[in-house]
Amino acid sequence: MIIGVPREIKPGEQRVALTPAGVRALAEAGHRVVVERGAGAGSSFRDEEYARESAALGSVDEVWAQAELILKVKEPIEEEYRRMRSGQVLFTYLHLAPAPELARALQASQVIAIAYETVERPGGALPLLAPMSEVAGRLAVQVGGWCLQAQNGGRGILLSGAPGVRPGKVVIIGGGIAGFNACRVAAGVGAEVTILDVNPSRLRYLSDVLGGTAITVMSNRATLEEEIVQADLVIGTVLVAGARAPRLIASRTVAKMKPGAAMVDLSIDQGGISETSRPTTHAHPIYIHAGVVHYCVTNMPGAVPHTSTHALTNATLPYALQLADKGWRDALHANPSLAQGLSTHDGTLTSAAVAQAHDLPFVDPARLIG
Repeated sequence: MIIGVPREIKPGEQRVALTPAGVRALAEAGHRVVVERGAGAGSSFRDEEYARESAALGSVDEVWAQAELILKVKEPIEEEYRRMRSGQVLFTYLHLAPAPELARALQASQVIAIAYETVERPGGALPLLAPMSEVAGRLAVQVGGWCLQAQNGGRGILLSGAPGVRPGKVVIIGGGIAGFNACRVAAGVGAEVTILDVNPSRLRYLSDVLGGTAITVMSNRATLEEEIVQADLVIGTVLVAGARAPRLIASRTVAKMKPGAAMVDLSIDQGGISETSRPTTHAHPIYIHAGVVHYCVTNMPGAVPHTSTHALTNATLPYALQLADKGWRDALHANPSLAQGLSTHDGTLTSAAVAQAHDLPFVDPARLIG
């Protein structure tokens, strides 16, 4: 199979879908990989490294025109819509629930779109979302501390505190992978940390593994507001696979927060968990609403692209090999977890959550893959 790796052109995105080592694995399996020139530069991978591993280097037109399987990091943007074609397989993060225009573009192109974020193992694990959730969770504390600096409009709080001075209070909403990683880092720098979740079993687990370095609280409307208004930094990490993130933080609650407090909304890729959240970019990452510094960058791991690209390729490569070795239909038939990622085919939506979000018809993917 011919596999294409185009350069990411979403503003601020420096990651690339495949490392040179990933190219080598696909080439050794008998496939041809075409990489756009300069695609890896933002992640510190040179064209020569790809060529050394048997990649063909080409222009953006050559990559999209030749490839039967396109590997990307982020969803196509408007400039790329015209490049997609019927029967081509697109394997990338899509986050379609808050993006009706993209959903329509994928339908119009009749591309076979498989979303990283909805590939789901039995038990609910999301193996292709997990590595980026780990990176984003760890990064959230770092950027949250930056938001709290006075020159950014923050309260001038050092999360770790200082001898004789209280540390900052960090409130993390959601105890999944991103929330857990944010919790570990926040506790590690010495902040006072509270993590909320609706699942008592998850809270019990977090309490055990964190060893008393964080306070676990059952999330409901009352406890959520109580913790948020006391926080110096709020980190939102709630995810509903394939669907729009629930709006858990009302504007009136944000208005009650401390002046100069900060909010990092990791759920912004799926629409955000605060009524005051709106997407931002790495070039312009923050804005102030009701006196609160908001950081809502939609591709946060793109700030550390070398680390993120390695972590992403480690996770996606086994699935990319299955798609290339078997073809998309047989690969999805053989791997029900991968089949969960199918989002569009031949102009139809095959994700129930996305179809519901946009009030559009839905086709059960089982009908397509047998």
